[in-house]
Amino acid sequence: MKLSKEFTSLEKSAVKLTVTVEKKEVEAAYKDTLAEYVKNAQIPGFRKGHVPANVLERKFGDSLKADTIGELIDSSLNEIFENETDNRPLPYAQPVMEKMPELDITKDLVYTVTYDVFPKVSVKDFNGISVKEPQVTISEADINEEIKNIQERNAMVIDKKDGTVAKDDIVTINYSEIGEDGKEIEGSKREDFVFTVGSGENIYKIDDEIIGMKKDETKEITKKYKKDDPDEELAGKTKKISVTVKAIKIRDLPALDDDFAQDVNEKYKTLADMKADISRNMETAKTRKIREIKNNDLLSQLVEKNPFDIPASMLQAELDGRWNMMAQQFQTSPEQLEKMIVASGQTKESMLNEWTGNSEKMLKSRIIVDSLIRERNISVTPEEIEEQYKKIAEEGGMTVEEVKKHYEDPRSKEYLIDDTKENKLYDQIYKEIKISKGDKLTFKELFEQK
Repeated sequence: MKLSKEFTSLEKSAVKLTVTVEKKEVEAAYKDTLAEYVKNAQIPGFRKGHVPANVLERKFGDSLKADTIGELIDSSLNEIFENETDNRPLPYAQPVMEKMPELDITKDLVYTVTYDVFPKVSVKDFNGISVKEPQVTISEADINEEIKNIQERNAMVIDKKDGTVAKDDIVTINYSEIGEDGKEIEGSKREDFVFTVGSGENIYKIDDEIIGMKKDETKEITKKYKKDDPDEELAGKTKKISVTVKAIKIRDLPALDDDFAQDVNEKYKTLADMKADISRNMETAKTRKIREIKNNDLLSQLVEKNPFDIPASMLQAELDGRWNMMAQQFQTSPEQLEKMIVASGQTKESMLNEWTGNSEKMLKSRIIVDSLIRERNISVTPEEIEEQYKKIAEEGGMTVEEVKKHYEDPRSKEYLIDDTKENKLYDQIYKEIKISKGDKLTFKELFEQK
């Protein structure tokens, strides 16, 4: 098709495309459309395929022109975008036409569409970028704490013999809030509420106040909360709560021996085997977390150093995806989720606005990574993927065959390839920038990092 095109860059990675289709193409397209009408038209008094063209033009003139314009626009855009690399539209939104052109077979057809394109960003300058690497040593105490957690998860919960509440006991209570008139506040009553004393996982934070209580004992607690209490409903207030202890239980911890290790996992023969495996897993987790912190630090600096706009359609698609994922987590539909949000006193719009900042930063980070991978022509070989299989198998305590089976699905395999490319990119960049020692952290503190 004989045509000309002109691209004009707009704000937020949008493009205006002006297309001019030569009049010969316009005339030919109109004749083809008219011929199709002649071939298929059924009008009383004429045989199918024998209706005069001038009759059809009088009867279906507007439809003929509309069909011709539609065909010309579709064909010309398909031709342009088939060979276009820098100005292809994003899949999130269709090109929008400012004004539908009028058909005149004696003139060129000119029309304009606007659409979003992938942001153009070129990261060349790494001057001034420095990444801090947390210094973390896994201690014997860290390993023992993890063993204790496993021990607690495998504990039996039994009734406490002396029947007195103490820290770490599992208690069942009935409670209600008492008003200034000494009567129960309507709607505050709760029965058979279970929590672990010392966890703070109760509305009124009455862990310390119930210590020493016995089963079936009722106590009226008066508690004054600090003005800076993180719970706005309690901050600076005084509450009276009536509490009745209904049950007191404890965790009966299993002995830390070889039998315990074997019960946890049949691959362990001794407690020493379990400790060694825990140590390896913690080292793997530590390495991954430190790399995640370094990568996030690097990307934050690159985003700040290389400002660019996110296309509106890309941001909206990301927010819609987060909303739909949240609906899945709540096992409901996006529409029902919105009703739930409104019922809680919020709106979908306000929630999406809260997400916008982080979503933009995440999208910018992803775009910078993708751009750098393309600029540096980073690829992976089959041999490198084989090495990834071995690494994943070693870290996960699996066989290489099991790992390969997991990545049989083409999408999973593509994810692994992309992840490997990203890791190669980061390895390259870390050789080009300054990496300094960060704070000394415990294993637990490492995972508390934001």
